[in-house]
Amino acid sequence: MPNVPYELKKTVVLVGMMGSGKSAIGSALSQVIDVPFNDLDREIETAAQATIAEIFTRDGEAFFRKREHQVLERMLKGTPSVLSTGGGAFMAQNNRKLIGTQGFSVCLGADVDLLWSRVRHKTTRPLLQTADPLATLTEIYNERAATYALADIVVEGRPEYSIEKMTEQVVKALILNGVLSEGK
Repeated sequence: MPNVPYELKKTVVLVGMMGSGKSAIGSALSQVIDVPFNDLDREIETAAQATIAEIFTRDGEAFFRKREHQVLERMLKGTPSVLSTGGGAFMAQNNRKLIGTQGFSVCLGADVDLLWSRVRHKTTRPLLQTADPLATLTEIYNERAATYALADIVVEGRPEYSIEKMTEQVVKALILNGVLSEGK
């Protein structure tokens, strides 16, 4: 993509399924539009001085979700940036409301086949450590798809899209929706 100065009006919050590219696209997008990139899960881990898995084990999911909301609120108050979220963050109505008022949500869409091609060999996906990970992924996808569709925009990924091409699609969608403008 051409190196054009951009102005970001609100924090772009990337939501979607595991394997949809939130971290990879978020990092690339932040470089293209020259704003900071933050990862909500990493921010939670830093604040708690523990991994997400440790927080879940030690304190439970309810505690984690409360902290997740607090960190999300803090991240949205800062300078506009690109923020990737964990797959479950957008499922909580209070998070969706917060993102809707203070940020701009972009769902990175991908069908189950594309997601599976990206995550099937990864051991870093605790939710997929089951006897039938593809069935588990499909079940999670089916449970979450309607909620992800509530994002301000959905940018569909395709198997042939590189990180650069998907980032370009997100930039175009942000400009079209008035969240990003050319020229600082």
